[in-house]
Amino acid sequence: MSASRREFLKTATAVAGASFIPYWLPVDRTAAAESKSANDRLRAGCIGNGGMGSGDARAVRNFADIVAFCDVDRSHSERLHSDPKIGAGKGDIYDDYRKVLDRSDIDVVTISTPDHWHTKIAIDALRAGKDVYCQKPLTLTIDEGKLLCKVLNETGRVFQVGTQQRSDEKFQTAVALARAGRIGKIHRVTVAIGGAAQGSGFMKTQPPKELDWERWLGQTPKVDYIPERCHKNFRWWYEYSGGKMTDWGAHHVDIAQWALGFENTGPSTIEVLSCEHPQPLKNGWPTVDNAFNTAIRFNVRCQFPDGVEMFIRNEADDLGFTNGVMFEGDQGRYFVNRGKLTGAPVDALKDDPLPADALTALRKGKPKDSHMGNFIACVRDRGPTQSDVFSHHRNLSTCHLANIAMRLGRTLTWDPVSEQIVGDAEANAFLSRPQRQGYEVG
Repeated sequence: MSASRREFLKTATAVAGASFIPYWLPVDRTAAAESKSANDRLRAGCIGNGGMGSGDARAVRNFADIVAFCDVDRSHSERLHSDPKIGAGKGDIYDDYRKVLDRSDIDVVTISTPDHWHTKIAIDALRAGKDVYCQKPLTLTIDEGKLLCKVLNETGRVFQVGTQQRSDEKFQTAVALARAGRIGKIHRVTVAIGGAAQGSGFMKTQPPKELDWERWLGQTPKVDYIPERCHKNFRWWYEYSGGKMTDWGAHHVDIAQWALGFENTGPSTIEVLSCEHPQPLKNGWPTVDNAFNTAIRFNVRCQFPDGVEMFIRNEADDLGFTNGVMFEGDQGRYFVNRGKLTGAPVDALKDDPLPADALTALRKGKPKDSHMGNFIACVRDRGPTQSDVFSHHRNLSTCHLANIAMRLGRTLTWDPVSEQIVGDAEANAFLSRPQRQGYEVG
């Protein structure tokens, strides 16, 4: 193979006689079907090998040879490395992700770390010339999202965000129904995402020998190890994540704004109708260091142009659901979540289907595929991914703003052009975070 695999993959679709058939011929082929040939497969490095990392590794394994595993908890990497369906004992194990990025033979990386590491590793990967599949939520702050968009524009790499609902036909149909005007003018969308976990009185102890706690903390404040701060429970700490607001909000708010056509802008006001945190906050920051601290119950109203309201709630008990998205217009309503797509407009599709190109347009011209398959197809043709960084940044900004409003207990006015909170210096300070020396994002 000439020069490098990466350069080959960039140009192969434009070169007659390339060693693989372009993904769009024939239309019933998926990226998975095109990744079987030994001389055609990419090489991948998997960074973050815990729960989500296991799923991402299994997915990318369908298209690529995994040659590197990396996690600050070595037991995670060893588990995936030895898994017969993932590493099968092959590939190298690293504790420092930079060693993965230094390898010139790696084409793509998956990033499945805790949230506070996503942006830094992603930026470093882009600058190292890698194409990136990164789990959601992509950022810890709005300013991280702005920086990531800038670096992506500078590097021109392929980047897929792990909001896999964008590749699910139920959600694509829900978006298409809204855009086709099947319920008339939409005036209200309700997003229910569940509440955060509660827990307190956690004991400080020594980290296990296989975990590099210093590196796990990264940009966040140096604190004593508490098992509940780490791994499966990190989402319930504002230091590392944003609770359910950025966990499930990254999925459902994304679908709502995509359907409404606001995926590249944002709300004008964010109003907290109700909110309950498990522990007291002072100036928006936790006052207890051994307890979960993200909001457990909430109802936030986001006002968009043209009078559209979006309510982000822990549950929509009055509407009869605890997880999903309800679209309401002047001609009806319908509901979608991962289990179902229901409502009169959905039933009407039997006799009045959507235009033939409605879903194709949402798939950016590509055939139906898995989320990872779409990423691989885009790596091959350098086209736009199903879940791009730019729209994700805007949709996730709504979630970040909702968290800021809840933490400070007041309504925010947002300028989506300048990406600043209007007339509120204290709130604007939450658009970024202090970062520990040696772990700065940039």
